[in-house]
Amino acid sequence: MEKWTPKHEAPEPLEGPVVATVVGGTILWFVLFLAQLPFYGWFADRGHTWWVWTPLAGAGLGLIGIWYVRGRDAALKRHAARAEVKDAAGAEAADKALSSDKALSGDRPDRADRADRADRTA
Repeated sequence: MEKWTPKHEAPEPLEGPVVATVVGGTILWFVLFLAQLPFYGWFADRGHTWWVWTPLAGAGLGLIGIWYVRGRDAALKRHAARAEVKDAAGAEAADKALSSDKALSGDRPDRADRADRADRTA
């Protein structure tokens, strides 16, 4: 089995216009169905009616695919928007924390500084 083990990492998946690709494929399958429909008798005489019904099945599965990829695309966009908001909120909270730390450190000494002073005076 060692012979078939990949020796390099898998590449990153390609992202493209997935919804448009699936819609285009679904339309193509339906057009193929419509183009073969007038020749149903010819296909039936030769026992090849499955040639007519295969594009219709492809179009039906394409409709399921459209539903799926639209939901996936919407979920990816929601996730990206939440991550952007979280990053913005995190940066804002970090800025507030840094500014409040600077303000506090300028007004009163740190506990370690107070302990050092107490040791020196004793």
